[in-house]
Amino acid sequence: MPIEQYLDLILLLLVTTSAVNDLATRRIPNMLLLAGLAGALGLRLLSADPAASLLDALGGMGLGLAVFLPFYLLRGMAAGDVKLMAVVGAFSGPGEAFEIAVLTWCAGGVMALCMVLLRGRLKLALANIGLLLSGGRGQGGEAPAPPFQHSAGAMPYGLAIAIGTIAVLLRH
Repeated sequence: MPIEQYLDLILLLLVTTSAVNDLATRRIPNMLLLAGLAGALGLRLLSADPAASLLDALGGMGLGLAVFLPFYLLRGMAAGDVKLMAVVGAFSGPGEAFEIAVLTWCAGGVMALCMVLLRGRLKLALANIGLLLSGGRGQGGEAPAPPFQHSAGAMPYGLAIAIGTIAVLLRH
C-alpha cells in the first residue's frame, strides 16, 4: 500500500477518535494529537521524496494553524480544535488542508445554527456576533463594551473537523 493510503487511513482514525472524544468529553487529548503528528511525520519520512513530503506536511500544518488560530484568539474555538486542524494539515498538505478547513467551516456553521435554534439562543448568538463585528465597541463607537456576558453554547468542533476531513477523503 502506498504511503498516501496509510496517511489517509491514519488521518481517518485520528479525526474519528478526536470527534468521538470531543463529543464525549468536550476535549481533544494532546497525546492523541501528538501521536497523530508523529504518525504523519514518520510516514512522510518513508515517502519516495522525504524532503518534499516533509515540506508539504509543514505547509499543511502552518495553513491549518493559520486558518483556525484567529477563531481561537476571538474565543470562538478551543485550542484543541486548532491543534487538530494543524495535525490534519500535516497529513493532508496545504491544498487539501484548505479544502478541509472550508468544508469544516460549512459543517460547523450548520452545527452551530442547529444548536442555537434548538436551544432557543438565536438572539444571544446574534448579539455576540454583533459584538465581535463591532470590535467590542458599544453603540455609537464609545468605550469598549464588556466581554461576552453569556455564550450561545459551546459545540464539539472536532466533529465538524472530522466531517470536513472525511468529505475530502471520500473524494480519493
